[in-house]
Amino acid sequence: MNFATVAENLRESFRAIAASRTAGENRELRGLSIAAAGVAFQMFNAAFLSTPVSSETELAQRISLASVHFAARGLEWAFWVCEDFMEPRASRRSRQIFERNGLRFSVELPGMVAERIAPPVKSLPALEIHRVADAATRAAFCGIGSTCFHVPIAWLSEVFDGAGVWQRFNAHVAYVDGEPVATAATVLGGGAVGVYNVATLPDHRRHGYGEAVMRHALEEARREHGIERTTLQSTPAGYGIYERMGYHTVTRVTVYAA
Repeated sequence: MNFATVAENLRESFRAIAASRTAGENRELRGLSIAAAGVAFQMFNAAFLSTPVSSETELAQRISLASVHFAARGLEWAFWVCEDFMEPRASRRSRQIFERNGLRFSVELPGMVAERIAPPVKSLPALEIHRVADAATRAAFCGIGSTCFHVPIAWLSEVFDGAGVWQRFNAHVAYVDGEPVATAATVLGGGAVGVYNVATLPDHRRHGYGEAVMRHALEEARREHGIERTTLQSTPAGYGIYERMGYHTVTRVTVYAA
């Protein structure tokens, strides 16, 4: 697996959400993939590079094309960039190019892959884990995400309010004594299972809940699709855990917000 697996799975996760919404849009433009949910949370109105960029001028042209597209729809948006799509010179100056075109740097995430997950290094807690399939589990999933990712609950609820999204965005909620404490989700794309929304409420961290629900979600995906290779974008807090699970970094994903 290489950076292309990370990039394709990431785009597929956004396509799944956009396709589930009446206001959503999935569209291919010249060198760009658009996956827009049509929501207030701008990170889910997204543009991606779909083919390599050979120069600074070419990168600026693609940013401009995406900007025109979203401006015509009156949407706040974000550009998710897999760094390996850019030639070295364009990559080195990419932040300045984005800023000159009205996008600010938001976050940089390691794009990680694993051909198969390594066994746990220690025993993990036994949890009650439910797949998101009804109003209660949807509310728990969004509530944990809101707290952990510092996003207004109304924004996440809007992103995930369609029943159709859960047919491709397979999410799970872990419970301790009946209380929802952690989440993980998987999306199939690019020949791999992508891991998303791994989160544990602050008061319940350092107990292995996040790893346990993530492993549960991946095992369910393996049973359903027969695929063991996985990919994810790591936060700093999760990086060491993912390395122990067998992941290694193959690219970096940078997000710019308009």
